[in-house]
Amino acid sequence: MNPAARKTIPMSSIHIGQQVFKVEADALQATANRLGTSFDQAVGMILDTSGRVIVSGMGKSGIVGNKIAATLASTGTPSFSVHPAEAYHGDLGMFTRGDVAVLISHSGETDEVIRLIPSLHHFGVKTIAMVGNLESTLGRNSDLVLDVSVEREACLNNLAPTTSTTVTLAMGDALAVALMERRDFKPKDFAVFHPGGSLGRRLLTRVKDVMHTNLPTVTPENDFKEVIMTITEGGLGVTVVIDNGKIYGIITDGDLRRALLNHQQFDGLVARDIMSNNPLTINELEMFANAESFMLKSKVTALLVVSNDGALAGVLKLQDASPLM
Repeated sequence: MNPAARKTIPMSSIHIGQQVFKVEADALQATANRLGTSFDQAVGMILDTSGRVIVSGMGKSGIVGNKIAATLASTGTPSFSVHPAEAYHGDLGMFTRGDVAVLISHSGETDEVIRLIPSLHHFGVKTIAMVGNLESTLGRNSDLVLDVSVEREACLNNLAPTTSTTVTLAMGDALAVALMERRDFKPKDFAVFHPGGSLGRRLLTRVKDVMHTNLPTVTPENDFKEVIMTITEGGLGVTVVIDNGKIYGIITDGDLRRALLNHQQFDGLVARDIMSNNPLTINELEMFANAESFMLKSKVTALLVVSNDGALAGVLKLQDASPLM
């Protein structure tokens, strides 16, 4: 049989997938290694702008640009994307003096993007180019250039935008995270831009919004049996010990178990004998996320909630986070 006529055994899909990950991972590392002062300057330019960041690119670059703009907007940098062809045919009015334009083109020679430059300069818009060729038309005519060049695409034919779009996307993420750090952007700030998500609900929810107000309480002199019945009927695994209208202590399921282990007889045993003194409390206006962190750090599953005047307002359980997930 003619060897040339033998069938070529194709590479497994797993092997191809592994090659793609390796090529793109190597490209990302190379980009990180050459990140220089232009990146720091780009962060500074965006921080200093009184306007918005407007991202534009054609084809796959435009799709990546949409994601970059969305990430910036959700992390405290006013931003949106615009199609370069539509901008050239009337949407240039979206740009105003003080804006920063992030223009994406791997070749740096995309006509639709290049045609925007004279108008942007006329409007006083600063430009940051994300290009694979620093000496391209776009690179030479922009205020700052971010190098997103790659050795090769992960595509077996070295044609389809794969590695280049991954590196460009990562460059956008790097800008967004650096800006977050410079702005001291906190989780509560993130929640403001994501009120509909689970994180937003968790970070914008106050203790009073989820605490239990149907409180199981006993007095210091209630006997052991009454304590057990109160905890059982309350369904929260705790009861609050109240003396003359003030918080005196707390009894949890754990306190009950310790009482069973430490006492041979239960006749005459009352709430004050088994309660935990100085129970942890939290103000009802505190954010739930802070209360949750406090419980985890203190290794407790319940907190007594108090009002501004120190009066008992409710009980907060660690599992109350579940409806917010």
